[in-house]
Amino acid sequence: MTSHGFKISELPELKTSVLIAGFGGWGNAADISRGMAAYLIRKLEARRFATIDPDVFYRYDVLRPEVDIKDGALIRFDPPGGSIYSVHIDAGPNDLVVLEADEPNLQWNRFAKELFSLCRKLGVKTVITLGSMYDNVLHSDRIISGIASHEDVLSMLKQKGVIPISYQGPGAVHSTLQFEGVKQGFQCISLWCHCPYYLQNTKHYGLLSHLAGVLSFMGEFELDTQDLEMRWKTLESQIGEIIKNSGELQAMVDNIRQAKVRGIWQDLKKSTKGEKVIDLTDFLPPR
Repeated sequence: MTSHGFKISELPELKTSVLIAGFGGWGNAADISRGMAAYLIRKLEARRFATIDPDVFYRYDVLRPEVDIKDGALIRFDPPGGSIYSVHIDAGPNDLVVLEADEPNLQWNRFAKELFSLCRKLGVKTVITLGSMYDNVLHSDRIISGIASHEDVLSMLKQKGVIPISYQGPGAVHSTLQFEGVKQGFQCISLWCHCPYYLQNTKHYGLLSHLAGVLSFMGEFELDTQDLEMRWKTLESQIGEIIKNSGELQAMVDNIRQAKVRGIWQDLKKSTKGEKVIDLTDFLPPR
């Protein structure tokens, strides 16, 4: 059945639930936001029960469909969109709902209202949106900032090292969801991971692991992330070797490190197009 822009196969029966939403697009630096949603879906064996109608919330000329053509035949056509999954958590007070999607291009207010309408049907009480940005941080850092709808929730986030956000500027769909959710009485959280601007075309598995720890703490569920830590240990060693062998990169990283010590690292100029960054596809063998 189709319900206001969401195609629902069957509504799952859930306990009080937490919705975790990860989006591609503008707020998905290093694929942390959507990558975290995909990790939860895979790790927790989530079951898909709904998809987003792409004709309602997306512009095909902005997010073009992915196609696969072989020997003169079109064999795959994937429009932009996303899916919603459910996870039953046996050892814990909450079940999970996970949204993995491209950031909508159209009708953000409608998207928010209809998502929260679905949340009420599912018994969702808390909504956590995930974002990530490139910043003047080191690859050894694991920095997450955030906002919350209630002071006690913000205090819980601070226990996990989450830094309260102070920001003015362009927003993402996360802000629309935060605004609408608070208005409708949901407990809303938005978490933003800070990724090193000099590291491109790879996932920061260490930051993913740290984010997973914050999510499991707030959602009161268990999540083993040893696989992420092992992958990051290997990748971090490779990144260290790349930096050590490049004087230009070493100087750039040292500049960030020294600025952090002096307390002025947030004022450093971020990388712009054409400046030196590490594109791991230039250094690492293909998988």
